[in-house]
Amino acid sequence: MTVHDMATPDLAEPVQAGQRRTVSGRLKMLLVLLVCASPVIASYFTYFVIRPEGRTNYGELVLPPRELPTTLPLATLDGVPVAPASLRGQWLLVVVVDPACGEACERRLFMQRQLREMLGRDRDRLDKIVLVAGDTALKPEQRAALEAAPPATLLRAPREALAGWLAPQAGHALDEHLYVVDPMGMWMMRMPPAAEPQRVMRDLRKLLRASSSWDNAGR
Repeated sequence: MTVHDMATPDLAEPVQAGQRRTVSGRLKMLLVLLVCASPVIASYFTYFVIRPEGRTNYGELVLPPRELPTTLPLATLDGVPVAPASLRGQWLLVVVVDPACGEACERRLFMQRQLREMLGRDRDRLDKIVLVAGDTALKPEQRAALEAAPPATLLRAPREALAGWLAPQAGHALDEHLYVVDPMGMWMMRMPPAAEPQRVMRDLRKLLRASSSWDNAGR
């Protein structure tokens, strides 16, 4: 046997095997993530694509949805900081309130309260969030009404910071809408100004029904 008869070692083979293992590992990880996310994807597909009731949504879909910023400076009305992540895990019906809350503002707050109660046994899957824009104090009677049982979650944040997450329709103000946020903290729907309660209710019922397989009451 001569030197020329010896097989040349394939140095590329171990590298290729390592690459195959890396690709296989990544594919398995993606598959696990897809399985975990599939209930959420399915419910959104049912609501946004299939629409079994044959009607379009009343609220305006936010595409792509906007995630609740972890840096949003939230605080209670007494100045205690609140972590934005604490709001996740529940559907949220959000109203932004100017401290000079007038008649139209009070109607929206009343609608927010009534809509949650009208959900019946599903009402515990929806939290009422009132975001006070700015530093001015609410009127005592307004705060007392919002804190009456079942109380809304009252939080304060700078208007500029809120405008970095939520947004009104063109030509309207931030505090003219009801905003819907899903349990993952994604702002995904905006109701029109001067919204019709019954049509808002239909959207809320469809959303809660579509997410019933993966969303439970409470956090």
